[in-house]
Amino acid sequence: MNKKDITILLVDDEPDILEIVGYNLTAEGYNVITAENGVEAVKLAKKKKPHLIILDVMMPEMDGIEACEQIRKLPDLQNTIITFLTARGEDYSQVAGFDAGADDYITKPIRPKVLISKVKALLRRLKEDESSDNVVKIGNLVINRDEYKIVKDKKEIILPRKEFELLSLLASKPGKVFKREDILDKVWGNEVIVGGRTIDVHIRKLREKIGDNSFKTIKGVGYKFVV
Repeated sequence: MNKKDITILLVDDEPDILEIVGYNLTAEGYNVITAENGVEAVKLAKKKKPHLIILDVMMPEMDGIEACEQIRKLPDLQNTIITFLTARGEDYSQVAGFDAGADDYITKPIRPKVLISKVKALLRRLKEDESSDNVVKIGNLVINRDEYKIVKDKKEIILPRKEFELLSLLASKPGKVFKREDILDKVWGNEVIVGGRTIDVHIRKLREKIGDNSFKTIKGVGYKFVV
């Protein structure tokens, strides 16, 4: 998918943010539309069906959390990527945002180059969703789901089944934050009753085998795979 075919909805009640962020995204080649509050954001999302929504938390009329919840209820926007804009230290907003259905968050203030890099990472999920290939290639890492095979730097890595499934889940959508309850459901299901500590142990083992920088802990929420 070409950049010009990707629509990004930018939502913030600060004109400077809309102007600066919007300019940088447009200069990068994306189709950018803007809204100044949550009510307008929901209306535009229904009409334009954007691929990515960058959503501020604190806004008049309807805040970002409520807007995200309403957007996630729309069938046509179930696969839309939503990331929040949050001020530094707003841990509560970040957790509430994930609970509302957000995929990630961007911390203010943010440098243009970092913003573009973050957006590119989020939009890689579109390519993953479009592909039905069971061989996932991310940088120097190759995951073959059919053969339960991992290759990194051309060297094969043997992983136990649950470690493989956890890695495969996180790497299926780089940049997406997977909540702990979702990880337990998708990796362990109803096989056995396990606690959150089980995830932590498996993540620690994956850090040792795949690389510590490949996994990021989102405190109070879950984990994501970092490209």
